[in-house]
Amino acid sequence: MTDERIALVTGASRGVGKGIALALGAAGHTVYVTGRSTDGSITYPRVGGSVEQTAREVTAAGGRGVPMVCDHTDDSRVAAVIDAIRDRSGGLDLLVNNVWAGYRPYHEGRHTDMEGAFWEQPLSVWDDMFTGGVRAHYATTVLAVPVLRPGALVVTVSFFPGSYLSGEDQVAYSVAKAADDRMIAVMAEQLRPRQVTAVSLYPGLVRTEGVMNAAEFMDLSNSESPEFVGRAVVALAGDPAVARHTGRCLVAAELAEEYGFTDLDGSRPASARDHFRERAAGS
Repeated sequence: MTDERIALVTGASRGVGKGIALALGAAGHTVYVTGRSTDGSITYPRVGGSVEQTAREVTAAGGRGVPMVCDHTDDSRVAAVIDAIRDRSGGLDLLVNNVWAGYRPYHEGRHTDMEGAFWEQPLSVWDDMFTGGVRAHYATTVLAVPVLRPGALVVTVSFFPGSYLSGEDQVAYSVAKAADDRMIAVMAEQLRPRQVTAVSLYPGLVRTEGVMNAAEFMDLSNSESPEFVGRAVVALAGDPAVARHTGRCLVAAELAEEYGFTDLDGSRPASARDHFRERAAGS
């Protein structure tokens, strides 16, 4: 018998996924880190990152990082990751669905693909957000359920536009986030008998590599580090009564108030809920 906590964080070579993996490492978890970028082949040089680098930093933080190269649009590759986790660790205590291909146009310098009305955007925008986002979350969860131990937690990283209606939002993005939230709500009900909790998690404005590349155009005064989002996941994973949250959309900044954690610099960013509520009201 071991007290080792086993986590899988998808899309963790950089950004929010990396921050979650590092926070889990600092809390002593074994973290399987997936993504397409490797030390020898960085998928998006502009934002950098690799699964090996994240795994090394998880280990340096106090946990055990295990890098696993995986394209989450390839079900056979995802199944191989789950099989490897079963063989090496016996099961999973935490699954974090973070992988997200919806920002591919930004990473590839195709900014105009994300501009204008929905009928002016290429159909690939929808495909990136659903195939490389919602479907990837769904498929990974489907394949992981048999190895989720009683008491396990599933966290799917989502965002506010799925919870309100605004004509200012991008159609594909808004629908994808709403789909993730509904998916988690229904999954949560079906996972109850297995004693598995499932939630959506909303970050605020996170200082990811991509955001920092455009920092001169943004107000970062209420922004969050990627590790702040990770601390929200750590708090949830360590809560013996986390099942009370199942099926809900949770906000990282609001969880900081509930659980008493702060960002790396000791600050506690405010929830962006009111900002997005006002955005919806003004549409």
